[in-house]
Amino acid sequence: MARTAKKGGDTAHESLSVRHDEDAWTAEELAEVRTELESDATRLGTEVHEAEQDLVELMRSYSDGAGDDQADAGAATWEREHELSLANNARDLLMQTLRALERINQGSYGDCEACGNPVGKMRLQAFPRATLCMTCKQKQERR
Repeated sequence: MARTAKKGGDTAHESLSVRHDEDAWTAEELAEVRTELESDATRLGTEVHEAEQDLVELMRSYSDGAGDDQADAGAATWEREHELSLANNARDLLMQTLRALERINQGSYGDCEACGNPVGKMRLQAFPRATLCMTCKQKQERR
């Protein structure tokens, strides 16, 4: 099992888990990931708020439904479900983003939540919300 690579002093970014074939996180690398996650959290928070507002408006405008033919009712239902799906997707991504920031703050960023092995710095740089190593992610997708 590959464990944490440490170089120099024991600072927070250096204590994050990395694979045995990767260098420890530098302060700059971690700052870049944190900035990306914080930016995503802000954007996603706005998206969730806007999608929820759109959904409220759709519910108000179509709550009556009297006089709608089947095509109008179907279109209204599809539009509400679409907005609900957008809101839920943005909310899920926001929660994943906030969880990644929390893991950075706790020092557990980079640990696979299933097996405890390192997720991999390159994987996290490509997908900062990753919580599973490739092996565990592949197992999850096969289920």
